[in-house]
Amino acid sequence: MSGVIERARQWIAHDPDPKARAELQALIDSGEHAELEDRFSGPLSFGTAGLRARVRAGENGMNIATVTRTTAGLAAWLNNQVERPEVVVGCDARHGSAAFQQATAETLSAAGCIVHLLPAQLPTPITAFACRDLKADAAVMITASHNPAPDNGYKVYLGGRICEHDYQRGVQLISPADKEISEQIAAAPPADQVPRNRELIRPLGDEVTQRYLQRTCSLVEGNSDYPMVLTAMHGVGGTLLVEALRRVGFSKVYPVAQQQQPDPDFPTVAFPNPEEAGALDLAYEEGSQQGAGIVLALDPDADRCSVAVRTGDSWQQLSGDNVGALLGEDMALQASGTMACSIVSSRLLSHIAQAHGLKSEPTLTGFKWIGRVPQLSFGYEEALGYCTDPEFVRDKDGISACLRMADLAARLHATGKTLLEQLDEIYQKYGYFRTEPLTLRFEDSSQIMPLLQRVQAHPPQHLAGSPVVETTNLAHGFHGLPGTPGLMLRTADDSRVIIRPSGTEPKLKCYLETIDQDPALADQRMQGLLKDLRSALS
Repeated sequence: MSGVIERARQWIAHDPDPKARAELQALIDSGEHAELEDRFSGPLSFGTAGLRARVRAGENGMNIATVTRTTAGLAAWLNNQVERPEVVVGCDARHGSAAFQQATAETLSAAGCIVHLLPAQLPTPITAFACRDLKADAAVMITASHNPAPDNGYKVYLGGRICEHDYQRGVQLISPADKEISEQIAAAPPADQVPRNRELIRPLGDEVTQRYLQRTCSLVEGNSDYPMVLTAMHGVGGTLLVEALRRVGFSKVYPVAQQQQPDPDFPTVAFPNPEEAGALDLAYEEGSQQGAGIVLALDPDADRCSVAVRTGDSWQQLSGDNVGALLGEDMALQASGTMACSIVSSRLLSHIAQAHGLKSEPTLTGFKWIGRVPQLSFGYEEALGYCTDPEFVRDKDGISACLRMADLAARLHATGKTLLEQLDEIYQKYGYFRTEPLTLRFEDSSQIMPLLQRVQAHPPQHLAGSPVVETTNLAHGFHGLPGTPGLMLRTADDSRVIIRPSGTEPKLKCYLETIDQDPALADQRMQGLLKDLRSALS
């Protein structure tokens, strides 16, 4: 036990944040040894998702010290790539975000980087847009997206002179950059010895946001009195989305007041994620009161979009694959180039692309892969992420996706149709693609890989009454894609199951898909898949 206390004291000696020092000292004084063991069980690791952890003092928490050393490593790497790197730095409204943004900016400045400092409490898509708009060599966004309230994170985009091709600029980093940056972080001095200054910081006003709004609003027709409700989920996208909708001429826009302003505690939802049960209840109430036909929901950093539609006196939330199909079919009418989605998303998009004479490309999970597809015209993943304007934002963007879905719903309404009727027409044209998630939560992420390895060693031989004809260990690669942990199963009737660990949470995630010309048979087969997969994972 004396070892962890000594590590904690060493950390306190080099932590530049007096509040963090006091927090750790209180744990030492009160004998909270188990908590200290947890906080000093190993350093917070930097990967392609950047950093993500609870905001707390200690070596594996998000705090000023870890952010400072991480930024020192990033700056060292950038300086090895180009002379006088230019970096955009943005943040959302989570606990610690503003302080982490300042620490990042000042560390970069002292390391010789020109820093374009965005105003605090802006959506992640603004940072992604700014990286391309300002031709910056990199961008840092302080956000934990839709993670629980105690968390925060650190996301890195690369651009400018770092990237060989334009289509790679403004996309989240991938290997080997993450490993090389991680090595530089490990070599960084203690946080109190990392220089910080403001000499090269160039604070930005509203000009980048206004350019983003001008571009995003140009994507749709608007000019409709179709009533719609939106929720910002206590995040930073509400004001911007309302402004965009009203700017293009939507006259009946009703924000959920209780969730419109940023609040890092997310008081009205158990999880600040539109996918979670109950997250849209307040929006449904507001929608019913206002006579709205559609609910638009953002996650806290506004890079995800969720949509629900009125069905009589109730509401039906569309899945990410539903929205991907609606946007894909609508955008394919005028698009050129390539449509892309992650391998865990529905295969329907590839059929849509083919029917419209477009290319399609599967990618690994995450917009770090979707965003760097050459000639990308539209990309999405089932976890409510949509890239609808890759020329300007090469990442998922909830603002532009909400705007496009509002526009589509309004155009359909003007012709007497609904989004659900449009979706059914798509299915009639291409087949009924049914997708369902199955998620297993764990207390400890160390429990996940043993279960996945057991299923890989002894995969089911039949699923929903159909023999399994293809079993692929995704770690060995799939359709030319890099290896990633996971298992893909395909049956003789072309049902598909993909099992993979979450990259950011202690979850084992399963993605199920069935296809049939008869919707009842597709639904029946899905129920069989769910039953058999639960049995295989028990």
